[in-house]
Amino acid sequence: MENLISLVNRLQRACTALGDHGDESALPTLWDALPSIAVVGGQSSGKSSVLESVVGKDFLPRGSGIVTRRPLVLQLHRLDEGREYAEFAHLPRKRFTDFAAVRKEIADETDRETGRSKQISTVPIYLSIYSPNVVNLTLIDLPGLTKVAVEGQPDSIVHDIENMVRSYIEKPNCIILAISPANQDLATSDAIKISREVDPKGERTFGVLTKIDLMDKGTDAVDMLEGRSYKLQFPWIGVVNRSQADINKSVDMIAARRREREYFSSTPEYKHLAHRMGSEHLGKVLSKHLESVIKSRIPGLQSLINKTIIELETELSRLGKPIATDAGGKLYMIMEICRIFDQIFKEHLDGKRPGGDKVYNVFDNQLPAALKRLQFDKQLAMENVRKLITEADGYQPHLIAPEQGYRRLIESTLVTIKGPAEASVDAVHAILKDLVHKSISETSELKQYPSLRVEVANAACESLDRMRDESKKATLQLVEMECSYLTVDFFRKLPQDIEKGGNPTHSIFDRYNDSYLRRIGSNVLSYVHMVVGTLRNSIPKSVVYCQVREAKRSLLDHFFAELGKKEGKQLGTLLDEDPAIMQRRISLAKRLELYRAAQSEIDTVAWSK
Repeated sequence: MENLISLVNRLQRACTALGDHGDESALPTLWDALPSIAVVGGQSSGKSSVLESVVGKDFLPRGSGIVTRRPLVLQLHRLDEGREYAEFAHLPRKRFTDFAAVRKEIADETDRETGRSKQISTVPIYLSIYSPNVVNLTLIDLPGLTKVAVEGQPDSIVHDIENMVRSYIEKPNCIILAISPANQDLATSDAIKISREVDPKGERTFGVLTKIDLMDKGTDAVDMLEGRSYKLQFPWIGVVNRSQADINKSVDMIAARRREREYFSSTPEYKHLAHRMGSEHLGKVLSKHLESVIKSRIPGLQSLINKTIIELETELSRLGKPIATDAGGKLYMIMEICRIFDQIFKEHLDGKRPGGDKVYNVFDNQLPAALKRLQFDKQLAMENVRKLITEADGYQPHLIAPEQGYRRLIESTLVTIKGPAEASVDAVHAILKDLVHKSISETSELKQYPSLRVEVANAACESLDRMRDESKKATLQLVEMECSYLTVDFFRKLPQDIEKGGNPTHSIFDRYNDSYLRRIGSNVLSYVHMVVGTLRNSIPKSVVYCQVREAKRSLLDHFFAELGKKEGKQLGTLLDEDPAIMQRRISLAKRLELYRAAQSEIDTVAWSK
């Protein structure tokens, strides 16, 4: 069972080392879940003397006013043999065998945290004492409760101390060791008063009476010790501390314990209670009770730790990796984030994520509808055909077929296809831009770094702009190709009978009659429809080749080329994570380290059992 107390000792030390003091914070706390014994008492109640009696050593600072200004977590480890020594958690490689030096270090470490003022701090001091004369036990010595502030202290010190004490003892896992002097009325005891507030039934309070030997003649503490004055679930324990004269004479603690035993066994009023009185008995009772409480809490602790580890890992994953310190690490980190973004963008286009289907919709619906809306009939109206044919003939009327007129009519009609072609390019460009912004918002790693997010978005959009421009050139060239070279076979297959305009003996005016011009318009319209059918298939190919395919292949190539020219400091400006997030990640990582260590410690104890 002794290893259970050692387990809690190790977990408490880990809590302090990793910043878990059980205070109010946005982080889960293991400290509050660990069973502990808090020592509570008013100033001059004999609290320090009780602790020194349990330990068997003079090691606590003494003086007037508030001496204990920080919680002192006192961890006692029983040795089978060997020389007793002490260690502080803040000085892990230093052993103290002189307990006067321990007293000085407690005072110095308090001043390091609070300054030489008389302020208090909630940050604990950890002191481990190894000795053959102690039981395995952990006690938390809290500042003594006071009713007035002394010189150099703020007026709020009374409430500050009371709030600190209450923050420890109000937790259900805290065992309260309430120290009260026997030569004062229990009704006025600071320790009993505050203990009653948080533990009204006395289910986790141990009452300790000090200064029994200093009571007025003719009075005794039997009613108090037997629980008639104030009943607790556990029996009251009386102790006889060394007097100030004994302390001044440096009376040995072992001798003091012997005198304490003799006092209770030889005093008639207490003789029947002697077997459960004294500081030695107090240490054993507390050790045994603490062991049983720890044992009952182990399953709940394991469950809490496992649950919290999952929660911490989930949040750390959401916050992302910490920023690298060297230029190479930063460059790699930026490239990795960009790779993730690029992959998400490709998944949108490839159908693994929504959005890529909108590109097909442009080719399947938008482009055909736009081509269908082109008013070729207006372009090939009788008057326009007549005008272009006569203008093309110039001073020399055509002899057989108005070839130049045909060309002008076809070119002037086909050029109108440029509008829908450009609109298709622009529509796909808008879709790709939208997918870029979606991909950026879905790349959780980019949310950490606002500057990098802006740079990647700008770089991707600039690449898309360049691809759009190239796509427009290529797509418009397809239309211009159709204008610049006509498909001869189409016209060779047209009927060429005399009555339809092939007889040169007709008068020049006959060649411009309505029937003849309608035939020309009809031929041109048939040719244009053929070309439209061809372009309806080739424009999407050009757009996909120049924009979609290129975006998948080289969206951030230009950005990467510029990135390689940047130095470490410039790369650092891109990774401008919110300082609050950075601090949160550090805090979470420390807390996760604590919980994993706790999980390992508890599992070891569970397996050994």
